[in-house]
Amino acid sequence: MSRRVLVVATATVPDAELRERVRAHAGEDAELLVVVPASKISKLAWLTNAEDDARAEAAQRAEEVAEAVPGDDVEARVGDSDPLKAIEDALRDFPAEELIVFTRPDEEAEWLEEGSGEEAQHRFSLPVTHLVVEQ
Repeated sequence: MSRRVLVVATATVPDAELRERVRAHAGEDAELLVVVPASKISKLAWLTNAEDDARAEAAQRAEEVAEAVPGDDVEARVGDSDPLKAIEDALRDFPAEELIVFTRPDEEAEWLEEGSGEEAQHRFSLPVTHLVVEQ
């Protein structure tokens, strides 16, 4: 049985870097779920539940990430605007053995993304790899 790895990307990751980093942690034959939180959203849009644009952008990025990661067993989803909630939601029906979180440095992150990589390492009881991507 292959390993189940949840890949969460709040940052845009160049394809080659994404393949290399995911392969190093998950291998070639892992079952992967890619979740991209709809976190590129203003506070006003978030407060008024106007998430359509953020969700559409996240859906496009999720497909791009899913196409770039190694392996044949890859599913892509849009997650909640809160990255930690998106992880919790995904883990409910995808019992991952490992979590890989790609974020931008906190000083470049959107307001909902700040600190999410470090918080994921503390909150979830599975191995969490937090990879910071310079833009």
